[in-house]
Amino acid sequence: MSTLFAGPLGANVSERAQLPPSLAISTVIFALKPSRDAGRPTLWLPLVRRVKEPFKGHWALPGGPLTATESLEDAARRNLRETTGLAPEYLEQLYAFGGLDRASKPQRGAQRVVSIVYWALVRPTEAEIVVENGTENVAWHRADTAGEDEDGLAFDHREIIDYALWRLRNKIEYAQIAYHFLGETFTLAQLREVYEAVLGRQLDPANFRRQLKSVSQIEPTDQFLEGGKHRPPRLYRYTGPNYIGPAQRSTT
Repeated sequence: MSTLFAGPLGANVSERAQLPPSLAISTVIFALKPSRDAGRPTLWLPLVRRVKEPFKGHWALPGGPLTATESLEDAARRNLRETTGLAPEYLEQLYAFGGLDRASKPQRGAQRVVSIVYWALVRPTEAEIVVENGTENVAWHRADTAGEDEDGLAFDHREIIDYALWRLRNKIEYAQIAYHFLGETFTLAQLREVYEAVLGRQLDPANFRRQLKSVSQIEPTDQFLEGGKHRPPRLYRYTGPNYIGPAQRSTT
């Protein structure tokens, strides 16, 4: 469940440091879950606790090695299944991270590792899979604070998460990706909560509703969300094309 590796068996520290870089895959998985403090949805992601050095005991992004017979996307999907049980619909290549010292603590030598990082968006029903099938070595963490109270995350994974958050916040302004956090139907308030969770700020409900009137890819249904104390809100659905990222269109 590690994204970084020590190199061939028998190689000592200095020999590993001279080896050609190896390739690995890791994935940032975003989901909306209620905040323990305010109760409002916030962005969370599953992390895997490392069971060996380097960074033994630290939390890390799910990932693993790239084998000779897999495409990048196939490796990302396999690692997600093996570490979290997830098979997200939205999976897109994010960036490549290959800093010289990212594979080890400063006092240790290690083979250089380049990680091809993917990011995924999952709905609440998918996120529950991690809860049902998880172990003590897989757990959800708030995306904006992961690692703050635990001596940091392994490797450069905090930097990777911050970059993924930056990309998500920029992309939600022009791409129809908010719907990958929601079910088939949703209320306008639920959709607004997605935007608020991603952008990290509250939005005016009236202004948000007015802006949505110009979006032709949202249509009202004849269904309402029941169970509340007030008048049940109408449910809507997204009717636009499912967004497919560049990684999903690729055959390599």
